[in-house]
Amino acid sequence: MAIDKRVGSAAEAVADIGEGAVVMISGFGGAGFANSLVLALRDRKVGGLTLVVNSATHPLSQTHTLIEAGLVRKVICSAARGRGADLSPFELLYKAGKIELTVLPQGTFADSIRAGGAGIPAYYTPAAYGTGLGEGKETRRFNGRDYVLEEAITADVAFVRGDIADRFGNLTFRHAQKNFGPAMATAAKLTIAEVRVAQSEPIAPDRIELPGVFVNRVVTA
Repeated sequence: MAIDKRVGSAAEAVADIGEGAVVMISGFGGAGFANSLVLALRDRKVGGLTLVVNSATHPLSQTHTLIEAGLVRKVICSAARGRGADLSPFELLYKAGKIELTVLPQGTFADSIRAGGAGIPAYYTPAAYGTGLGEGKETRRFNGRDYVLEEAITADVAFVRGDIADRFGNLTFRHAQKNFGPAMATAAKLTIAEVRVAQSEPIAPDRIELPGVFVNRVVTA
């Protein structure tokens, strides 16, 4: 049977994501958000979600709609503060004790996902040592420098935005779309890619930026 990972719609792509899932969502600075998949997940109304996303409040990401719908119990991110003087809906929920938050330095956020994809359970980094983000975590000194032990991050599903996919799930990205997507794809049990074009013809090997072995489903948006 020929391999074809393309599915007909975002709703079909997310149909088996259940309550309490840990969901990684790519995106940074307005690029790489798989917004069609996020909205389809919102419409499924499955709750108790943990979101692993660089920013919980970015205006060009639809992740805030999951939060505003009351479907999220925890957010792991590197940017939790909204924009402007007013608190975002996420910040209001956090202030009221209705949502959990883990904040990591951005490099640690990326490296923890990368470690999860590589099967490394934890690693040492100097990034948060001596700050509030390092409080309560194990520390150790190497070569005269202090480090904090950080645990890897893995997920049940990753939403990745790409540019072009083929039927095998191989992906290319457009400019900054690439950001966290490739690392997240390796760290999730199920990876769904939202792309501009999903073609039948194989992408030339020298153009593949994320191999299809890490991608389970592809949907055109």
